[in-house]
Amino acid sequence: MSTTHRIIYDDSSQLSGIEDESVDLVVTSPPYPMVAMWDEMFGELNQEISNMMASGKNDEAFELMHKELDKVWESLFRVLKNGGIACINIGDSTRTLDGVFKLYNSHSRILNFCISIGFESLPSIIWRKSTNSPNKFMGSGMYPVGSHVTLEHEYILVLRKGPRRTFDTPESKSNRNASAFFWEERNKWYSDTWFDVHGKLQDIEASNRNRSAAYPFELAYRLINMFSVKNDLVLDPFLGTGTTTKAAISSERNSIGFERDETLSDFIEQEISECREFSNNYIEERFDSHLEFISARIESGKEAKHKLSNHEGFCVSSQEVGIALNKISNIGSLKSGYEVFYEPLGR
Repeated sequence: MSTTHRIIYDDSSQLSGIEDESVDLVVTSPPYPMVAMWDEMFGELNQEISNMMASGKNDEAFELMHKELDKVWESLFRVLKNGGIACINIGDSTRTLDGVFKLYNSHSRILNFCISIGFESLPSIIWRKSTNSPNKFMGSGMYPVGSHVTLEHEYILVLRKGPRRTFDTPESKSNRNASAFFWEERNKWYSDTWFDVHGKLQDIEASNRNRSAAYPFELAYRLINMFSVKNDLVLDPFLGTGTTTKAAISSERNSIGFERDETLSDFIEQEISECREFSNNYIEERFDSHLEFISARIESGKEAKHKLSNHEGFCVSSQEVGIALNKISNIGSLKSGYEVFYEPLGR
């Protein structure tokens, strides 16, 4: 078995070269409007944004930033298959401009626009992150009224195009069985609040910006395994340093990533070069965690009576029996990306 992974260094507003209804899942995190590190980029996309901010018309600038993102959301709707899912990680922003502190509410702006173009909204996930060790208060310290709460969470919007995907053929049912996750993972992953996914360190060097704004591998890996099956095509229109590609490789999915900042190519290549060792260790640890969970469950007097068909060990439910975890045997280079080969985990 093998998967392919394309990296396209280009603007993603049109998703040029991607066929209509060809993508199974989108996992992405766009530049956040009204976060200072992205001001220059939005200004390059539309000079009027910079003009608005320079003249103090900040709400208008915020809306124009989102209109640039709207182009991507419309393109995502075009390329997604019916039943396909889009997972968009977005945080709201707080900022003081012209002496006025306020919240810029990006998650609801994106959600409302996506619904307006035809997406169905599914329950969102609140990601409680703790990357940057924020102060627990902002404003006037210990005095009432002048202080305000600190934003320590982001949203993962989950959107679907059309009706729920079906698996009607024997082949698709078998692949879905092999793509299943463990019972204890389901109970953690499908909570609407994630406390255990820790933010990624932001500093990068030799790039046009001093922070990568990357989300952690675990976030992308969960979403890919929750909302797609093996051999599906995953798209990230804002690839950054390549985390989504790395998670797709580790999940035995195909992927396409767009990134307009070609100075990040070295970081993406580094992520891929380290992916075999990282992924294989991650899969081993995932299976070890399952065996430890089953051992503890049995010791507590609870049942785990179903035997895994592709691995040594047991599981809680019959839906887990067909799980097939594979490791990477080789990663080869293609003209515009990579081909990844897999072999059974062997346990």
